[in-house]
Amino acid sequence: MRITAVIALGVLVFAAVASAAPDDITILISIDGFRADYLDRGITPVMTGLARNGVRSAMEPSFPSVTFPNHFTLITGLYPDHHGIVDNHFEDKALGRVWDPRDPFDPVWWKGVTPLWATAEAQGVRSASMFWPATGADAQGRQPALAVSFTPDVPMDQESAQVLAWLDLPAAQRPHFILLYFFYVDHVGHDAGPDGPATETAIGQADAALGKLVDGLKQRNLFDRTNIIVVADHGMAAISRNQVTELDDLVNIDHVHVITEGALAGLEPKPGFAPEVEKALLGRHNHMSCWKKARLPRRFHYGSNPRIPPILCLADEGWEVQTKASGRPGDEHGNHGFDPANPSMAAVFVAHGPAFRRGITWPKFSNVDVYALLARVMGVKPLPSDGSLADVKGMLTSP
Repeated sequence: MRITAVIALGVLVFAAVASAAPDDITILISIDGFRADYLDRGITPVMTGLARNGVRSAMEPSFPSVTFPNHFTLITGLYPDHHGIVDNHFEDKALGRVWDPRDPFDPVWWKGVTPLWATAEAQGVRSASMFWPATGADAQGRQPALAVSFTPDVPMDQESAQVLAWLDLPAAQRPHFILLYFFYVDHVGHDAGPDGPATETAIGQADAALGKLVDGLKQRNLFDRTNIIVVADHGMAAISRNQVTELDDLVNIDHVHVITEGALAGLEPKPGFAPEVEKALLGRHNHMSCWKKARLPRRFHYGSNPRIPPILCLADEGWEVQTKASGRPGDEHGNHGFDPANPSMAAVFVAHGPAFRRGITWPKFSNVDVYALLARVMGVKPLPSDGSLADVKGMLTSP
């Protein structure tokens, strides 16, 4: 996710809790763009320690492997095709609106989908959100009891400090389900690529911010009763400005409405030009494959939502799909949005705490399963989802 505009820092919103919260605390931490194998670079002592004494795995992101769809998936257990946030940029013709990733909090986009924090609040588990994408309000207008809106100018260690400040509140106000989001690793990964020195520095900074949180929990005698789950929305792949497929070379670009570009391009033929555009684009090309949305590979679980463009073109890893008018990727050396099954797109997963077994490595799993896992850890009855607790309950001390 590349956010250049600053979203104003939100005020803390306090609300009373009708019922007692459970004793244990659950903190879900998303480090945007943190590839699963970043954990093997020897620069994350805090996260590595949590993994050594907890559960380590890799998650396959949902399609498309970009920020907002996958953050919605993590807290709903639904594929983007079902929760409706189908890309980082999309159009809704029924609403006559374009999704703006700088303002994801309008409940109209949820269309009745309920995030886990709303379900937890309804069942007496007080919730809080620190910068988590899309927690302004759900379709019923319910918000986390405590929330700070995203701004990229706040250092990660200050985010950890805010979470600890929430845990210092009186018992009736203290949250027991906390969402925490670090965006900086992804931001630098786009600029420097997954193997750039600046990316490794950002990885270390994120680990240090996590360390501040862990130290604060220990100082408050809360560490042993806190379940910490570290995830990411997607990984990161190296790209080159010389590896671009320009749509203009394949189709008359004046006959196409281009909705998205990049690793995944979303296109809509203009009225009267569908046969021409489909003949030119559908099928396999050098470094790119194009499908009608209903003909996408079934493993993507994507293609029925009306917000999804009629034609989708997915670049091979390391390539981009663009128009000549958009220009080359410039100085960027990293991107995501590629096939979620690619190892470079795998997202980190580390879980540590009283609910989790110690010292195990779990096979790679789909991120739709995180929702059911979190609900079980918190003792919350989840809503139906696309995920399965059966696929991950072996991580738990009491499955």
